[in-house]
Amino acid sequence: MFDHQKEEEGGDIQELILRYHNLKQGRANAYIEEDDFERLIAHYDEQDEIGEAIQAANLALDQYPFSALLMIKKADLLLATRKYKEALLLLDTAALYDHKDMNLFILKTDAYLALDQPEQAIVLLQEALHLFEGAERSELLFELADVYDDHEAFDKVFDCLKLVLEDDPMNEEALYKICFWTDFTGRNEESIRLHNRIIDEQPYNALAWFNLAAAYQGFKLHEKAIDAYQYAIVIDEKFDYAYRNMGDAYLRIRKYKEAIEALEKVLELSRPEDVIYEAIGHCYHRMKNFAQARFHYKKAVHLNPDDSRLYQKIATTYMQEGQWQQAIKQLEHALRIHKHINEYSILLGECYMHLELYKDAAIYFGTVVKNKPKQIGGWQSLIKCLVANKQFEMALERTELAYVSTSGKAVFIFYRSAILYMLGKHAEALLQLEMALSKSTKLVSKLTKFYPEMMQDAKVASLLSVYKKGK
Repeated sequence: MFDHQKEEEGGDIQELILRYHNLKQGRANAYIEEDDFERLIAHYDEQDEIGEAIQAANLALDQYPFSALLMIKKADLLLATRKYKEALLLLDTAALYDHKDMNLFILKTDAYLALDQPEQAIVLLQEALHLFEGAERSELLFELADVYDDHEAFDKVFDCLKLVLEDDPMNEEALYKICFWTDFTGRNEESIRLHNRIIDEQPYNALAWFNLAAAYQGFKLHEKAIDAYQYAIVIDEKFDYAYRNMGDAYLRIRKYKEAIEALEKVLELSRPEDVIYEAIGHCYHRMKNFAQARFHYKKAVHLNPDDSRLYQKIATTYMQEGQWQQAIKQLEHALRIHKHINEYSILLGECYMHLELYKDAAIYFGTVVKNKPKQIGGWQSLIKCLVANKQFEMALERTELAYVSTSGKAVFIFYRSAILYMLGKHAEALLQLEMALSKSTKLVSKLTKFYPEMMQDAKVASLLSVYKKGK
């Protein structure tokens, strides 16, 4: 039946094209109605025969010179051929005969934007809003929102969408869009008021509940957000984005079990995504279920093998279990993807330290120091590694370099003091400790962790006591 209908329509357009050619050639009894010209122009336009479509429009306007409809059709074709000023002139003429045709304003807007005149487009659409109501007014507001977006007047975009919803609370396009723009502009309070009004009128509007929840989440009111997401899910049990956001809200308040349940529902309802598996892995990680965390991180890696962070996360689960060789494999993979992320080198160094392979560890810590000489972390790790390997003289040299490179961070004077003490140079160690304390007493805890045995020395304890009293 459908094919038969298409054949009839195809035959009809062919007969119309024949009449059109007869008219062009000036044959007798060749006549085309205004509506048929509209169909003919649309046919050529759909076939990407723009030149022929413009010829048909010109001939149509010769026959019907006062037809606003045909003028608008031709203006649309002129826009397609980038004749923007010519199109505007024609649209101005069309407005004299029919100033309430929606397409008139849409096409004029396109022309102004193409000519880089967004202010003109805004004025035009604002004036047009007074001429229309209902669905047509909503369409103009969407058009105006797009212009404001291009013009980077983002709060105005929100205002347009708010007006659409005040007129039509069930408008799905506006409900979808305003959620993004609420987050982008930070206008969560207005969004909460707006969506509460919509819900009062339309209590089974799942999108309105979702947007209300998202606005609460914008204020970090995660419990309220979860309640609203649950209403959205009751109304639409397959609302995967509600489960996704609810999982995030549970994660924020550290309810990891509930977060996992919500996120697993997302996997049931939609195409698997690496970020969902990663989030589930994170929840298990925080629950210290490292095997399950690793399982989900590996699922994420399968979907996104170029994300080096995922290999790092897998490595940290192995490190928590003391599986240093397995962790090293994952971190080496991460480094192959992103060679210059220092955190991976630090973690690799830590793994080798636990395996007592200090030379290997020092290579990675040295790489960090070379890449970021002004950062404290790399120097601290390298010095601790050298001390662990009993390379005290080299460690002492590194404290000097670290102090200079980090613009005189006092922590390295504390380390220097401890290393001198390890070398049996107690008098020098006390002098360095006094210098360190004069700069910062807060960093004594660093010394305690670095070399706790030093705290048992009576002279060290006395010196610390003096500075604590002075403070």
